[in-house]
Amino acid sequence: MFITCWGARGSIPISGKEVTKYGGDTACLEVRTENDEVIIIDAGSGIRGLGNKLLEEKRKKCSILFTHVHWDHIIGFPFFKPLYFKENHIHIYGCPFVGRSFKQLISESMMFPYFPVKFKDIQEKMIYHEICKRHFRIDSVEVTPIYLSHPNQGIGYKLTENGKSFVFLTDNELTYKHPGGLSRQEYVEFCMNADLLLHDSEYTKEEYKITKMWGHSIYNDALLLALDAKVKQFGLFHHNQNRSDKALNDIVRDCRERIKRSNARLKCFAVAQGMKISII
Repeated sequence: MFITCWGARGSIPISGKEVTKYGGDTACLEVRTENDEVIIIDAGSGIRGLGNKLLEEKRKKCSILFTHVHWDHIIGFPFFKPLYFKENHIHIYGCPFVGRSFKQLISESMMFPYFPVKFKDIQEKMIYHEICKRHFRIDSVEVTPIYLSHPNQGIGYKLTENGKSFVFLTDNELTYKHPGGLSRQEYVEFCMNADLLLHDSEYTKEEYKITKMWGHSIYNDALLLALDAKVKQFGLFHHNQNRSDKALNDIVRDCRERIKRSNARLKCFAVAQGMKISII
């Protein structure tokens, strides 16, 4: 698998000279399989740039996995240009949670009067797959969902290809169990020996005094999960909207010092927009 980050920010897109290293677009990852099929995870504002790239490549097919439909994870969906070309086939995967179909949930991102293009004008190009617990395959990749601990619920994913695994757990509060969420030990077992883990690391301990139960983790807790699960690489994800490049550098430095003190062999970094990671 070849992974490219198109957005790693949480809550809302931001810009400015203080965030040029890690970027300001919200959650969107591109995964290329060994057969060069495209799997997209989440449609935050970063998906706009990815859509432009796919058009340049004249690519006619892709799959989008949604973790949930909070705004920062779907805000880029209406601006994903491949939606507007009839020859394109886009497979949509997600769990509705609230009883309505996932198609209905996605359509609301283009609801009148908040967006000028009618959803019905593009929906014929999409094929919907409602997944919550079951395993499924996309090309050569086995996909395993897991429930997240997050308000209104959500799902994370493990992608496995040729014995290599990538786990993506955004918007996951490890120290508070929201309805539908799992225990910390269950997340440890899900991540065990993964080649790559990207996990929600939005808050510091000080911030968490105010933001507990908002659905996001302290970066120290995410690091401990990575250490306990013996993953090979750990990427801090869903960066706080107020977190500057300098502040993120400090967090990475702290994580690496903790890893060194624990005598673990774990590569740790903050995920940056434009970053490419190969798992082969």
